[in-house]
Amino acid sequence: MPINRMIDSNYNNSPSRTIYSDRFIPSRSGSNFALFDISNSPTSDQGKEDRYDESGLGISHSPVKAPRKVPTSPYKVLDAPGLEDDFYLNLVDWSPNNVLAVGLESCVYLWNACGNKVTKLCDLGIRDSICSVGWAQCGTHLAVGTNNGQVQIWDASNCRRVRTMEGHRSRVGVLAWSSSLLSSGSHDKSILQRDIRARDDFASKLVGHKNEVCGLKWSYDDRELASGGNENRLLVWNQHSTQPVLKHCEHTAAVKAIAWSPHRHGLLASGGGATDRCIRFWDTTTNTHLSCLDTGCQISNLVWPKNVNELVSTHGSSQDHIIVWRYPTMSKLATLTGHTTRVLYLAISPDGQKIVTGSGDETLCFWRLFPASKSQNTDSKIGASSFGRTSIR
Repeated sequence: MPINRMIDSNYNNSPSRTIYSDRFIPSRSGSNFALFDISNSPTSDQGKEDRYDESGLGISHSPVKAPRKVPTSPYKVLDAPGLEDDFYLNLVDWSPNNVLAVGLESCVYLWNACGNKVTKLCDLGIRDSICSVGWAQCGTHLAVGTNNGQVQIWDASNCRRVRTMEGHRSRVGVLAWSSSLLSSGSHDKSILQRDIRARDDFASKLVGHKNEVCGLKWSYDDRELASGGNENRLLVWNQHSTQPVLKHCEHTAAVKAIAWSPHRHGLLASGGGATDRCIRFWDTTTNTHLSCLDTGCQISNLVWPKNVNELVSTHGSSQDHIIVWRYPTMSKLATLTGHTTRVLYLAISPDGQKIVTGSGDETLCFWRLFPASKSQNTDSKIGASSFGRTSIR
């Protein structure tokens, strides 16, 4: 397929949208490449008009506050040729240092959100491919899960692989960090836990799923790990157990979408696949199923922003959209459309204000959704020496 295609013409021809796009990845032929100069690309909200979605807002429960308006058009679209249309993979993650990691076929690319710089971190070659990426909380090390069952640790600041860990018998489709502890979920039905400070590759093995592990998230206090499997089960583990402490079998399709609330201890959300379509809420402190909402379509991801008590879900199976929900009423705040196939990948920016979504249509869409938190720090800056020394050619 042609790699140097621009964004779909439907974006550029729409009078209601202003989309600034640039290629993410160059030609695979090895020719010289530089990112397009997006001189008119907006770097802030100033001077830019957004189209707002005021439908489906529901009834405001506050007598004072008016419903918050959300821009329903992406502020940036990047081409990502080779982004897999595979529900079970997790190929996009946004670091605390404001660098986006994207797995495309056998390669991992890093996109510096501060300077629009792209760096190729690694290429596994023709015998392997990328199945998952996950940033450590320090923001400098990236875990990469491969189709052959390896977990690699890369120092992104130096573009150097520092460790390769074996142990899985099949592809590693999901990763989750808890400080120095890395959890990896695999098609071999297991979850392996490794402390990357240890010299050897010793791993504790979590056994409980009967099919591929496709969802994996640590709670914000790092005390509980939630996992979802293709056998439709949601399991919760504590720090010390190798057997699940909670088991939930209410979903009727694969559980990839998992999100912990940053606003309430023990509050967990999970989403089911194409034949389930439900978001369910759980209190893990009391082992209680709180509520269930049928969204009407496949749920591929959930994220709970720290800035506001809202939830974002991404969808497929004919809908191919993103929904912003108010919690706990679960009234729709906005429905975002921009992808032409199911929305399989989702990550949130370190400032909690933006998200990026990825799709089998081979694009990455960036959305500005949430207000700044009250204690918002300035976005982290990546120095030119960090990624500037390696260019993609």
